[in-house]
Amino acid sequence: MRDLVKVFDGFVAVGGVSLDAPRGSIGAIIGPNGAGKTTLFNLITGHLRPDRGHVKLNGRDVTGIAPHDLCRLGVGRSFQRTNIFPRLTVFENVQAAFLSHRGRGWNLVAPVERLYRAETEALLESIGLADRAGEIAGFLSHGGQKQLELGLALALEPEILLLDEPTAGMSATETREAIRLIERIARERGLTLLFTEHDMEVVFSISERITVLHQGRVIANGPPDEVRRDEAVRRVYLGERH
Repeated sequence: MRDLVKVFDGFVAVGGVSLDAPRGSIGAIIGPNGAGKTTLFNLITGHLRPDRGHVKLNGRDVTGIAPHDLCRLGVGRSFQRTNIFPRLTVFENVQAAFLSHRGRGWNLVAPVERLYRAETEALLESIGLADRAGEIAGFLSHGGQKQLELGLALALEPEILLLDEPTAGMSATETREAIRLIERIARERGLTLLFTEHDMEVVFSISERITVLHQGRVIANGPPDEVRRDEAVRRVYLGERH
């Protein structure tokens, strides 16, 4: 990402952000509410078009490309609000994602119930939901629904995964389990992971690099220990005074 800018009615939501996500890395974007984290994700994934700047994926300019086209190029995303099919079973949710990604979702007359069963079962096993495959997704706990949403994103076979507040609303136990799951899957699959998060324990436990936003601009970017010591970060974000 280079010099990304987005302005809403005179308000600078993102003000010239440049950022790299090296292949296979795990990076976090943190900052107070209103710092521009979700807007930045929307610029990266094509949900918003920047007023200035560009986004490149493997050297290709993908600035403003439609989200579904970016997905087919290997970029997956989850949102702050959980996006699942609440009336389908857990199994059917993940199977539907496989069907869509592999171009079978348009065929409404084919007997799809037998398609991608092995892949669906394997993915549910990897995210810890194999024993809940037959349950209606809308009845899962909040943590279970976030697990399922991760499964939907993984069914799209991404190389890069962007997670917006992946532990929001979870209990402490759910948060620990979720972050262990996310880290394990990212490392097993060699994914490039970029996530936003308010829980500092989560951020500093798995991130290799942390970017701190304040009022739409980067005020720090580096390894966790370096960011933790940064006086501007401690003053603006962690609430410390010197």
